[in-house]
Amino acid sequence: MNVLDIEIALAEYFNPRANLIVPNVSWGMFLHECDILVITKAGYAWEVEIKTNKYDLIKDKNKSHGHHSNKIKFLYFAIPDYLLQYQEHIPERAGIIVVKYDDRRMHHPIYCKRTRMPQANSKYKFTTEERYNVARLGAMRIWNLKRIIRDRSNNV
Repeated sequence: MNVLDIEIALAEYFNPRANLIVPNVSWGMFLHECDILVITKAGYAWEVEIKTNKYDLIKDKNKSHGHHSNKIKFLYFAIPDYLLQYQEHIPERAGIIVVKYDDRRMHHPIYCKRTRMPQANSKYKFTTEERYNVARLGAMRIWNLKRIIRDRSNNV
């Protein structure tokens, strides 16, 4: 299971029809990069840190920012099911979302299950301008991806 698989599963889990979900947000918003940033309809921000291997999970504890921001209400760690045995390396305040593969599920074989609730960190609500900025960053990425798809299609 790779990061892209997990990102897609998380987007489905957090429902892009109800929430603003943007990967790799840092520019202009935070002191550290959020692997996934979810802005709820109410304006609260949730950070999701994605880990795909034991080494990266353990190493995350040494990050200077510690995933602390006064703009983030909830912090989650999203991990493949095989990393659940190392959950002691995830901060106690963070929720845990386990990402699993199930070949019995035809339309969404990779799915998410929350196994631990996060502790609330902040009651900060994003302003309309901040929400717009996050949406703009997400939209910019769409056009870059479309260029990549077009260029690869033209080279085939």
